[in-house]
Amino acid sequence: MEDCPQQPPLFTVGVIADIQYADSEDGYNYQRTRRRYYRSSLQLLRQALDSWSESAVKLEFILQLGDIIDGSNKRRDASDRALDTVLTEFRSGSGSGSSPVEVLHVWGNHEFYNFSRSSLLLSELNSTLGTDRSRRGDIYAFQVSPVPGFTFIVLDAYDVSLLGREESSDQYREAMDLIKQYNNNEDLNCPPVSEGLQQRFTMFNGGFSKDQLDWLDSVLTSADEKRERVTIVSHLPVHPRSTDAMCLAWNFDELLAIIRSHSSVVCFMAGHDHDGGYYQDKDTGVHHLTLEGVIETPPDSNAFVTVSVYEDRMVLKGNGRIKDRVLLFPCQRDTS
Repeated sequence: MEDCPQQPPLFTVGVIADIQYADSEDGYNYQRTRRRYYRSSLQLLRQALDSWSESAVKLEFILQLGDIIDGSNKRRDASDRALDTVLTEFRSGSGSGSSPVEVLHVWGNHEFYNFSRSSLLLSELNSTLGTDRSRRGDIYAFQVSPVPGFTFIVLDAYDVSLLGREESSDQYREAMDLIKQYNNNEDLNCPPVSEGLQQRFTMFNGGFSKDQLDWLDSVLTSADEKRERVTIVSHLPVHPRSTDAMCLAWNFDELLAIIRSHSSVVCFMAGHDHDGGYYQDKDTGVHHLTLEGVIETPPDSNAFVTVSVYEDRMVLKGNGRIKDRVLLFPCQRDTS
């Protein structure tokens, strides 16, 4: 008896994180412990785009999880040139013929090293421009539904942050008051001396405002009622078991509490931690996936994933440093 052929996925997306391109020689991370391949990151992106373009199944969209160019570009007055170089690759390599694949951009700390929040909102990195996707003020958070019953929510992990905010603003003062409760270093990019989860209180991290969390809670309430499957996307991870503590969002616990109060969330995707990580929350069954970063991937490897979505699971086809995974969707719980 022949095996039944596998059903085609409902849709497929590509995911890539932390490209951090710069037209410069290889360097090192902030602690000078990890090699960074600034120029070859562009070649690895090109290989990922070629792979997606040659696939028999066209992607619904590509998720770019933040840190598209490196902060060193700012010091060399090369931010615009570097961004245009990477976006040109996305435009030329993300589709065939006259229908390129849409790229949904997430904002990370390196976006704010290079650009102000106001300029980002007017740039090609704002994936809500020219669309009817809802967004709250200058908070870069929105939702998209590739097919009925499935929603992706992109969150702004630097809504509360010292990055991208004017020093005279209430948002900046709020962020400074928060970080100073835990970090007394003169250089706030150095983690607090204390060990454990407090190491997340550095300048290169950020958090989610009450306004954004309330919006997320409302969107998830609607998704619960419709019995949708929701994937949340952010540059910063929010589960301590899916990342190094130094890479967590400041108020990860508040966001986790919202996720745990809803039945619709199936997956949380993030970047930022270049080593990657994975954990399935035992209480909810939600998958927390942190993607390995392109910037610290040697030129003879790669770091991107193709995600095929079915009614009951996501099938991840990893490349290079990223492993294959099958993420079964948790049973939808009664959260009333």
